[in-house]
Order: sequence, then C-alpha cells, then structure tokens
Amino acid sequence: MTYIQSPLDRTETELRIRNYSPRTRQSYVHCLRAFFSFVGADVERSNEERVRQFLLSLEQRGASPQTRNIHLSAIKFYYRCVVRSGALIAVPAAKKSAALPAVLSRDEVRRMLDVTVNEKHRLLLALAYAAGLRVSEVVALRVGDIDLPELTVHIKRAKGQKDRISIMPETLREELSRLMAGKGGDAPVFASARGGVLTTRTAQKIFEHALAKTGIRKPATFHSLRHSFATHLLENGTDVRYVQELLGHQNIRTTQRYTRVTNPMLKHIKSPL
Repeated sequence: MTYIQSPLDRTETELRIRNYSPRTRQSYVHCLRAFFSFVGADVERSNEERVRQFLLSLEQRGASPQTRNIHLSAIKFYYRCVVRSGALIAVPAAKKSAALPAVLSRDEVRRMLDVTVNEKHRLLLALAYAAGLRVSEVVALRVGDIDLPELTVHIKRAKGQKDRISIMPETLREELSRLMAGKGGDAPVFASARGGVLTTRTAQKIFEHALAKTGIRKPATFHSLRHSFATHLLENGTDVRYVQELLGHQNIRTTQRYTRVTNPMLKHIKSPL
C-alpha cells in the first residue's frame, strides 16, 4: 500500500532534505497551514491572485511586513520546490519598516543585571549581551561551546545553519566555570529545573521580568541585548566589519543600521532651544 503524503508533510520532507533549520521548517509549515486554510481546495494549483488576497488578509489583520514576507517565502518554496510548478509567483516582498532597533544603554543593561537575583538567570542575560546572542542561540549553548581560556563562544547552526565564533568578557569566566562544573561537553549551559534545555519563552520571560523591575520604559525585547551589544561595540570604535562577523550577518548593510543608532557626531550637536 502506497502512503500518500499530505502537502504539509511533503513540504516538511523537502525542507529536511535541503537541510533547513528546525525553526525555519516549523515556520514554513505554520505559514502554509494558514495559507491552505485560506484557499481551501486545490492547494497545488498555483494562483498568484489567491496569494495576493491571502497576503492582503494578513495585512488587514495587522500582520507586520516581516510576518507577511515569511508567509510569502513559504508559499514560493511550496510551489517552486514541492509542487514544482513552472508558474511564476511575481508577488514582491512587503517593504520592511525602517524603524530603529530598541537599544539599551550600558547603564540600563547593568541595572537589569543588578535586579536579577537568580545567578543562572543573570548569567544568561549577561552572556547574551556580552556575546551578542539571539535568544535561540543562548538557550542552545552546550558546555563544549564555551572556551573559558580563550574567552570565546562557539555558536553552532545559527541562523542560516551557519556557525560563528563570538567573544565573552573575563568578568564572566569564574561564574560560567562554576555553572558548568561537573557537566559533560554536551550538557546545556543553562539547563532548566528538570535538567533539559531552557525554552526561548522562559528566557524571554527572564528578560521581561528584569526589565519590569528596573522600570525601563523602552519597547525592549530579549533581542535588544543583541542590538545593544552591536551598538556599544561601534561606540567603542570597533570596525563595522568585525561587528558583522561577531553577529553573523551575511550582508554588511544589516550591521550598518546600527550606525544610525550610534552617531557620535550627532551627540555633540546642541539643540538651538
């Protein structure tokens, strides 16, 4: 008996064959599930107008340009790589917002660390900031990824399935050494109470709790620690190309947006009032 895979299962299979990350696979399948629900029957028939109407419905429900673009990428992948349709879906990506990232000052980062009583939680926030890590990267760290003598962090299979090396400060060496003592190289650095890996949502809650305790009113998220890492390095005079390498950005223009946040010349200009 031949087993016929569903469109979503076929998509998952194709994504695995092409070595897409678990996060991307989950995102694409989620997006396609919403698209299939919208179009109803005959999901294998490529129809550009149906794609446009679906994206419009997302916009009308308040979805961000980034969210709509992820849905569009998933749909294009499905018709190009799963259905293997020759029909071109010539729908352009939504123009992304040019809003500046929410950046915490050095003092605000220090205040957040000071109010975080739990040592493991404080160390998680400190390392995420000090090494410029995404929330998914810091919770995935294994003991073997931390090189204490060299003060480096090996981030494995990060965004785009790429590895990179980042830095860490001497000030965290002793605390990390205590936290990792007696653990094998494959053990998580920041284990949950049950011994498994902390979830990204747990790490985000740790950040949100610390932010609330400080009373900081910026629209900051866990990712703001990474934004702050990049901004503070540029303020210190670090070459933008080195910052690009530490962040793992493929395109230097992604890194250069931080120069819009930290422009020393602008800070020296006094208001005429």
